[in-house]
Amino acid sequence: MNWLELSVTLHANQQEAVEAALEDVGALAVTLLDADADTGNERAILEPGVGETPLWSLIVLSALFEADVDRSGLLHVLGELLPDLDPTQITFREIADQDWTRVWMDQFKPMRFGKRLWIYPWNTEPAAEPDAVVVRLDPGLAFGTGTHPTTALCLEWLDQADLAGKRVIDYGCGSGVLAIAAALLGAREVIAIDNDPQAIEASRDNAERNGVAASIALFLPDADPGAVADVLVANILAGPLHALAPVFAARLRPGGALSLSGILVSQRDELLARYAEWFDDLSASVREDWVRIDGRRR
Repeated sequence: MNWLELSVTLHANQQEAVEAALEDVGALAVTLLDADADTGNERAILEPGVGETPLWSLIVLSALFEADVDRSGLLHVLGELLPDLDPTQITFREIADQDWTRVWMDQFKPMRFGKRLWIYPWNTEPAAEPDAVVVRLDPGLAFGTGTHPTTALCLEWLDQADLAGKRVIDYGCGSGVLAIAAALLGAREVIAIDNDPQAIEASRDNAERNGVAASIALFLPDADPGAVADVLVANILAGPLHALAPVFAARLRPGGALSLSGILVSQRDELLARYAEWFDDLSASVREDWVRIDGRRR
């Protein structure tokens, strides 16, 4: 079965009405993109809050329909809502049906981090390799497969860290990839925290798939018991990392190891200065435009 994609450029204040109208006439999915992407006016929306949908001022809205949908009917709907719309801002594109699971699998290949740690798609059998530690992952609705530089930086740090018998906190657990890696690398207990219920669900599913559910306790922030740990890793963003610095300091025992990522190169010095109040031996590792900061609790 083939599909038809309709794309229209509109302003943010028009998005809600247009999206609802297209869904009423059979849209199966709607995607919103920055109309200024790949230009000097591109604006990143890095991490909206749970339940928030921040938008760009100018949007490309794409709606997916069954291939035999009445195109003239769709144009009529848009014309009713946006009488001043320039027809050149509307495009149609036919999309051939594919095995979407296979497409995703083709893009998500096994990846190695450090000396021992591997990330595999959940339904790909790992190659036999002595001493390999394999995380089998389905990211679901949450962030974290290892493909992003921030996740890769944290996984490499975990691979070389001494986690045996230790309690680890993964703050902002996403798909659970860091928490699961820590458990498989020998952590006695992992406390995984995220403010998104979908991330908690994805982490729980992935922990069960990797046989470490008993070692990982999952919490929304309000339910977090506040236990002190030996190791804390947080792959979130610079704003929350700045605000949470005293919280992280309180959650690590003296001598405890810290690893932070989700930090842009331009934000490195500010974060280093912020954490210097509580942490020694601070250092920064860079990959592409992103930074990981490591330290030890004073």
